[in-house]
Amino acid sequence: MTEQEKQPTGDRDRTHKEAGEDQSSQETVQDDGAQVSTDSTTAGVPEAAIPELVIISGMSGAGRSTAAKCLEDLGWFVVDNLPPALIPTMVELGARSQGNVARIAVVVDVRGRRFFDNLRESLADLESKHVTRRIVFLESSDEALVRRFESVRRPHPLQGDGRIVDGIDAERELLRELRGDADLVIDTSSLNVHELRAKMDAQFAGEEEPELRATVMSFGFKYGLPVDADLVADMRFLPNPHWIPELRPFNGLNEEVSAYVFNQPGAKEFLDRYAELLRLIAAGYRREGKRYVTIAIGCTGGKHRSVATAEKLAARLAAEGVETVVVHRDMGRE
Repeated sequence: MTEQEKQPTGDRDRTHKEAGEDQSSQETVQDDGAQVSTDSTTAGVPEAAIPELVIISGMSGAGRSTAAKCLEDLGWFVVDNLPPALIPTMVELGARSQGNVARIAVVVDVRGRRFFDNLRESLADLESKHVTRRIVFLESSDEALVRRFESVRRPHPLQGDGRIVDGIDAERELLRELRGDADLVIDTSSLNVHELRAKMDAQFAGEEEPELRATVMSFGFKYGLPVDADLVADMRFLPNPHWIPELRPFNGLNEEVSAYVFNQPGAKEFLDRYAELLRLIAAGYRREGKRYVTIAIGCTGGKHRSVATAEKLAARLAAEGVETVVVHRDMGRE
């Protein structure tokens, strides 16, 4: 009889358990030389194999399904209405797929009801495991949401016995904190399905992720502030070309209108200093891992001054290596 067989059963069990604990706490080295820590849910998986994660959320009726379908068409593995507590498990399964699931998109919304409360805990868990995750938040105005629900004759998931607007208000309150944490906010109030897909394609279709992507948007204050703007600049301190009869029919894309705007006192100085400020902000965004920024440039109607300034500013950003998209939200509405 061996020495091990002579040990009491309880001692042998403790010996095996201790040996197992020692082995599980060590790092292993794979054939390719990559060291793998075994102290997390992605145990035994190289960090490079952990999938990229996008969480799609936002207001009901704002286009979450369209955004998810767009990512699916781009090759992402999409899971709709997954309870937030299962997101880390989903990432672990993707990490063990030997590269077959490299990008995961999860749609999270209030349909999960009580499960939605676990989202904050799941996000903290992902951060502790160094999982690269981004949050895309779909936003829309109350008027647009009400119109969409009425057009399909469906109730809002949170309205209960109340009105559609009651459900919208309740949902906004539930999603307030998540919206503040979002990496990308897309306002779909005035977008159709094709325009939303174009926005998603612009953000996710590239083979390589740039350091920072910027959307420079012109708008008219009389039509309201863009709800998805990170930064807002007001060009109403400059004379309005609307009051110049020969310029009134044109917009800020016209060379004569642009020249008029930037020949005004303070216009060029503003552009120089604002571009310098954006360099400082962009550097901070990169340090904090923020990849998307929406810069809104406004004037009264969104036709002349804001359009001309947005074009100039976008050109400056592009010249400095920032991938830039220009959107003229209100041009042509007058």
